Amino acid sequence: MSSTNNSAPIANTQQETQGKALDRFLGNTIHQLRIQHGLTLAEVSKRAGISRGMLSKIENGLSSTSLETLEQLANALGVTLSRLFQGYNLPNSTVQFVKKGQGMEVVRRGTRSGHTYHLLAYDQGPQKLFEPFLISLEDPSEEFPSFEHPGTEFIYMLEGEVEYRVGDELFVLQPGDSLTFRGEIPHRPEKHNILPIRFLATIHYDMPASQPDSE
Repeated sequence: MSSTNNSAPIANTQQETQGKALDRFLGNTIHQLRIQHGLTLAEVSKRAGISRGMLSKIENGLSSTSLETLEQLANALGVTLSRLFQGYNLPNSTVQFVKKGQGMEVVRRGTRSGHTYHLLAYDQGPQKLFEPFLISLEDPSEEFPSFEHPGTEFIYMLEGEVEYRVGDELFVLQPGDSLTFRGEIPHRPEKHNILPIRFLATIHYDMPASQPDSE
């Protein structure tokens, strides 16, 4: 008697369910932050560079969005990217263990090709100290805008080869190579030489200067 393996459909269904739950969570978080800041849909959509209709769909959990758009929304709301995920499916523990392939995917392009960003840790404190991502690039035609953000970024190359631009300098990254730079300098993957490409990118945020104790 032959047996049928239904694990793949079940896994796909679970991923779709998790994706929808994440969309709803992000939408509600963005909506609550907008209300807390006393901002209208029009104001936030203008700051983030997206349409009012798209923002409404995102807030209602009806549309998945890319990392670039999430960053723009976080900036428009005056928060860090990880703040948008704060409180999502977190264990009541100071230790976070993420199994291979189970990091929170924060970019969905609608196809299996392109690129994905997996957030590997979720900062639970009142201040965001760092954000570690596993980034996978598989589409040679993918073009990236320049990123700019506070803090210091550290990249460690795992697989493939990519030409990575930081300001006016271009670096060829191969497995085992690392790159560290200030996040305020415009940076982006520029050319995909050997696919697939995978690298770790960790953003470390600067601690604010300590305030002197009042007498």
